Amino acid sequence: MSDDRVTVTAYPDGPLLLRGAARVVIDDGAELPRARRTVALCRCGLSTIKPLCDGSHKASGFRTDA
Repeated sequence: MSDDRVTVTAYPDGPLLLRGAARVVIDDGAELPRARRTVALCRCGLSTIKPLCDGSHKASGFRTDA
């Protein structure tokens, strides 16, 4: 099954889930290697593995707007 659609889903009080064959380019211009078609991107700013989510939002009490 080949689905080339890319979706970004914002989870309440959590990360952005990126699904599909998108390239993630970090600030130095390098492409982030991806082993999976779905990755969680940090939204709280506290992850130690930015731009990926490490779950830090849970312990910090990060909340998104309603």
